[in-house]
Amino acid sequence: MFDLPEHKKIPLPALSPTMEKGNIVSWQKKEGDELAEGDLLCEIETDKATMGFETPEEGFLAKILISEGTKDVPIGKLLCIIVSNKDDVAAFANYSDDGAGAAPAAAAPAAAEPAAAEAAGAASAGG
Repeated sequence: MFDLPEHKKIPLPALSPTMEKGNIVSWQKKEGDELAEGDLLCEIETDKATMGFETPEEGFLAKILISEGTKDVPIGKLLCIIVSNKDDVAAFANYSDDGAGAAPAAAAPAAAEPAAAEAAGAASAGG
């Protein structure tokens, strides 16, 4: 693991009480842009409506991790990285989400797949 400059990870927030996932409609800021608290960061489509998500704090948008047009993003999934120093933006050029927010859910179906294939193979071998 390498050391990264101080940064703030911004997860997908719950924008309604019933929201479980959202669609990233559009990004209003791009990587490297200066952000002021309250700026419109992106538009997120929830189960009820499309809503603007405002920048939670000032700084610079270092990395967008979920591109616009992505659907069914779970709450808590890492959306972007904000840094306080513009010079730190470059340090995140190759940054990728370690998947901590959604790794268990994403790994479970993949782990079940080989077992299902083995079961299908055993069924056809016995038949």
